[in-house]
Amino acid sequence: MDQGDFGERLKRLREARGISLRDIADHTKLSVRALEALERNDLSRLPGGIFSRGLVRAYAEQIGADPEATVQEFITRFPDASVTDGSPYTRSEEINTDPPSQVARRVVIALAIVTPIAIIIALTLLAKKLGW
Repeated sequence: MDQGDFGERLKRLREARGISLRDIADHTKLSVRALEALERNDLSRLPGGIFSRGLVRAYAEQIGADPEATVQEFITRFPDASVTDGSPYTRSEEINTDPPSQVARRVVIALAIVTPIAIIIALTLLAKKLGW
């Protein structure tokens, strides 16, 4: 099987199971455009690195394919750095696997917790200073 067959094979399996790209997008929160790019082997339209592998894994789960085997085939078929960056099969160092939106969400949550506490402490200190 050459590189061009990877996405086509996934598409054939998806269609044989009667699953639409919209169904996959709805279940995984991935864009239909990214899923179409995967089926066309258009890596330039995929997010790259660990995110591309996550997309492949989620797609495979939705169509009933073995997710890990599909990711391994993806890495083998497309060994370029944008696919393999952060892969446990190519590097051993630890990487941050949270997408930027999750990191931002965690920062906002932390600020939402810390800010009211800081305000309460400041008001308590001010009240003591004023003798209330």
